[in-house]
Amino acid sequence: MSYTVHPSAIVDEGAQIGQGSRIWHWVHVSSKARIGERCSLGQGVYVGNDVVIGDNVKIQNNVSVYDAVTLEDDVFCGPSMVFTNVYNPRSAVTRKDEYRPTLIRRGATLGANCTVVCGTTIGEYAFVGAGAVVNKDVPAFALMVGVPARQAGWMSRFGERLSLPLEGQAMATCEHTGERYELNGSVCSLVA
Repeated sequence: MSYTVHPSAIVDEGAQIGQGSRIWHWVHVSSKARIGERCSLGQGVYVGNDVVIGDNVKIQNNVSVYDAVTLEDDVFCGPSMVFTNVYNPRSAVTRKDEYRPTLIRRGATLGANCTVVCGTTIGEYAFVGAGAVVNKDVPAFALMVGVPARQAGWMSRFGERLSLPLEGQAMATCEHTGERYELNGSVCSLVA
């Protein structure tokens, strides 16, 4: 086995798990889940069947990654953050054919106890603050906070706040890496 599974974890037959990944205490990985290389699934994580997890993804304790969720490479899911897959659930109404796909793009951070309502896309390297409730798409590099989540700024790939207005024409440099970012209207991008 090229990955590590704690004895208390359950990995259903058929699950695909990449080399170097670590599955910790009381995790359950469903049979059709696809997990990339060098991932870490913390205590109490659940991964559904229709889930794709990229490489180097960190999922902290007590997170359930339900069907129809895709996490691209380098995503961070903070402790006890929440995904959903049905927009209007009812116990007495079966809605498994109404799952709304959720896409978390490369490098995004989902803070502790935040909630991502199904059907949304969170852009590359976006940063969702602890406790925020995301109910609409999030642009790349955006810093989102509050309930419901609203944009409060922009973040670098390194995870540092950039000195940029929410909209307009501007440039900023990440103090840690020296990478340059350009704001054009309401779109922030890394300058090559």
